[in-house]
Amino acid sequence: MGILIEVDNLNYRHPNSEPGMLSALRGINLRIAEGEYVALIGANGSGKTTLARHLNALLRPTSGSVRIGDLDTQNPRNYAAIRAMVGMVFQSPEDQIIATTVEEDVAFGPENLGIAPQEIRERVNTALQNTGMSEFRLRPPHQLSAGQVQRLALAGILAMRPRCIIFDEPTAMLDPVGRKDVQALLSQLHKEGITILYITHFMEEAVRAERVVVLCQGQVALDGSPAQVFNDAPSLNKSGLERPPAAVLADVLRPQIPQLAGNILTVEELTQSLLACPIPSGRILEQPPVEDEQPTPLIKVHDLGYTYLKGTPFAERALTGASLRVDEQRSHGLIGATGSGKSTLLQHLNGLIRPQEGTVRVGPYDLNDPKIELKTVCQLVGMSFQIPETQFFEQYVGDEIAFGPRQMGIKAAGLVQQVRQAMEMVGLDFEDYKDRLVFTLSGGEKRKVALASVLALHPRILALDEPLAGLDPLSRRDLLENLREWQSSGVTMVVSSHYMEDLVELVGVVTVLKNGKDVISGALAKVFSRRDELEEAGLEAPLVTQVAASMLKSGWALPRGLVRQDELVRAVAELVKAGVHE
Repeated sequence: MGILIEVDNLNYRHPNSEPGMLSALRGINLRIAEGEYVALIGANGSGKTTLARHLNALLRPTSGSVRIGDLDTQNPRNYAAIRAMVGMVFQSPEDQIIATTVEEDVAFGPENLGIAPQEIRERVNTALQNTGMSEFRLRPPHQLSAGQVQRLALAGILAMRPRCIIFDEPTAMLDPVGRKDVQALLSQLHKEGITILYITHFMEEAVRAERVVVLCQGQVALDGSPAQVFNDAPSLNKSGLERPPAAVLADVLRPQIPQLAGNILTVEELTQSLLACPIPSGRILEQPPVEDEQPTPLIKVHDLGYTYLKGTPFAERALTGASLRVDEQRSHGLIGATGSGKSTLLQHLNGLIRPQEGTVRVGPYDLNDPKIELKTVCQLVGMSFQIPETQFFEQYVGDEIAFGPRQMGIKAAGLVQQVRQAMEMVGLDFEDYKDRLVFTLSGGEKRKVALASVLALHPRILALDEPLAGLDPLSRRDLLENLREWQSSGVTMVVSSHYMEDLVELVGVVTVLKNGKDVISGALAKVFSRRDELEEAGLEAPLVTQVAASMLKSGWALPRGLVRQDELVRAVAELVKAGVHE
């Protein structure tokens, strides 16, 4: 295979970067062959997106060179040809949406390449079908969910049929089934000979690539096969990363099951190895469920219905009789496929959207009452949006986080301490970040700023819409721990997420939405045990639940309802011990 992408000693410094800050990219050397499938991973702010934007001439090197084929990105005359060869799905896909309907947007690129109308129609139809967007072809893009916008951006690139496609976090806002669909599509594109550069924070996705490149503080830290990279745990940790979840689970199970294979990286490898291991003859007595005291409901939503652009030709039904109960000082999860209504329901909880049908009561406030002031409700309920940029007001990070407290009358004496505390809660160093320009941050860093701006208000209720999307593994782990500490202080949380493992660590009760209506609600273990119904709703159970179900099916006498890693490890240990003593 010939070399398609050549990067030689690439250095890049953002034009508006502060004096003394490190360059975004430093001495990058990289070769990517035609038809290669490369995963690019690294902590938030490591330079992944900046590097990707150099590969289709959106950015030009401060020094060094980037060549695509035989074209140098420093020459403006090469831009059109380079961008026809290298398509990119942006980290913020709404930035690349142009037209007024879905199908027109997908057709935009091929039209500008001068392709014949009949072939454009064929390309648009194929791209929409491959991304699951055919039924939305006539919908205006602004009526799409965040996950659907990601699919639309992908369809627009696929329709151009470039030689190389760069995917910058394309699954961050997608439900589990949507993520699987994207992975299947990537495999198909790879088989067709398209070069793929895939940026992700999901290590279980990166392991599917042929090659993995790790960036750390703007430099290449590791470059090799998935096995080579993910078995170098010390270097991964230095880069703010960790091994894939299946590998981590295998590591903690191996002391109890020494026959488990080494170098496990995927859930398929883990399951196959477990099935080949001897099954202990012991049995664990099922523990009766502990009856919990009946808490006080803080949020009550009943039969909520909502239609965007109601009464117009563009009307879109988002909620169709959804109900929700959230108890005081508890954490409640909202899950559902992309477009199921999660964000719309969350935005009713702090009055951003007022009920059209049904009722919403939050704390002492009846949100059906038009006299209730939005500012009053927002003091009670802090909300972090799915797309963090939509809630920014200020240029600098410190001012952005201070914006809310200032509106609430917090004076200078206490403001700095409040901002500092909120930044520490999300893992942002106060001195390093307070004077940074918001628009220079990575996607994950913007999400942290958005969350910190909410935490600075000290709300009694947190409504969090995909709060951990776009974060690297270690940042996700740290933020989960901080949210648990915040919860232990008495804050009530409603958390929407497409990543089941995050919810396992954070919530005790979960509600499943499907087509704008709640279809399952209950304790975490009970909901995740209903695997068939979850799959019908476009979801899947957490990794531990999937592995435990496979073990149960093959004869392991495990208790049912396991959802957490420590629960599975403890159950296996007890089972092995019981078998030894029989």
